[in-house]
Amino acid sequence: MTLSPFHLAIPVYDIDLARDFYHDIFGLEEGRSSKDWVDFNFYGHQLVIHKHPKTTTQEHAYTNAVDGHHVPVPHFGIVLQWQQWEALAERLKHFNIEFVIDPYIRFQGQVGEQATMFFFDPCGNALEFKAFKDMNQLFAK
Repeated sequence: MTLSPFHLAIPVYDIDLARDFYHDIFGLEEGRSSKDWVDFNFYGHQLVIHKHPKTTTQEHAYTNAVDGHHVPVPHFGIVLQWQQWEALAERLKHFNIEFVIDPYIRFQGQVGEQATMFFFDPCGNALEFKAFKDMNQLFAK
């Protein structure tokens, strides 16, 4: 399967703090930028942080129940290869990132079994990173 890169622009109320987070914690390569926005290579996709006043969802996360956990909404992330996901989980732990949902296996033994973890960037944007041992389970019912 060949995927086209997505473009996602997110609000950040502290551009310097967010820039450091996405560059230093994730090790993302920075692309074009200005004083009000920064492009990042987000695993082959274009993530742009835009300076913006704090939003309601950044102040108070809404959640939905999924597999016994409170999942923050909205959120975004990427589906990684299993080994990438494990390495990222370890990297985040090394940087003492506080998880909203600790890395674990969701839907264990069921259709759609996946590794997942949730956390917030320093500006309150919720992120989810997941992985499947069998990528054919990505959209399985």
